[in-house]
Amino acid sequence: MPSEVTLLESRTLRDEAIGRVEVLDKVKALVMLPDGINVCTEDVARYFEVSTEVVKKVVQRHRVELDENGLQVLRGDDLRIFQRDILSLWSDGLGTSYPQAATNLTLFTRRAVLNIAMLLRDSDIARRVRTYLLDAEENGWRAGYVSLDRRVTTVESHLDTVGRALQELGPVINGITIRLDRLDRRLDATNQVVGAISNRLCDLSENMRGMEHRMDRRFDAVDRRLSALERSQRRKRR
Repeated sequence: MPSEVTLLESRTLRDEAIGRVEVLDKVKALVMLPDGINVCTEDVARYFEVSTEVVKKVVQRHRVELDENGLQVLRGDDLRIFQRDILSLWSDGLGTSYPQAATNLTLFTRRAVLNIAMLLRDSDIARRVRTYLLDAEENGWRAGYVSLDRRVTTVESHLDTVGRALQELGPVINGITIRLDRLDRRLDATNQVVGAISNRLCDLSENMRGMEHRMDRRFDAVDRRLSALERSQRRKRR
């Protein structure tokens, strides 16, 4: 299991754990803005029990990573619209007004807050969040290992069943093989008989052609004799 220091220093490990935002509320209640989506810098600092300057320094050092996880800074019209539509809903019932931002307002999503927890070194709350993340990761790995072990055991039992089935089918397969060998031999003998018949038919065809040739010669001889007889009879009548 990776250590807390590795989580602090490895962007890859932080990216793998960034989706586990539920750990924030399991360690400590996180106060959200009225939109239920964002947290301001002051409330991030209160959550981790550090000063706002400490949070701002972390943001400065890791701005790109935090931007990818939902950090945004509102200015101008965007800020005025957010103050009008969202922050105007903020009230504790005692007439307390929402915090005013002079020129900009930095907003953190839950992913961005969790990202801060994985970057903030000098905070007991951040360390507890990291510990919870690592424990959850280890438990997930153990659960995955148990599940994998169970699947392997199931596969092995199935393989044993298949092995027994193959053993039972062995004699049947052997008998089929023997029958197929016999059928092959019969087919070979049949092919030999068919070959012999084909050869005899070829010989018979040659004999028939010889007979036809001889018959043609005999018919020609008969025709010649008949022609000679007709000529002889015509001479006698004259």
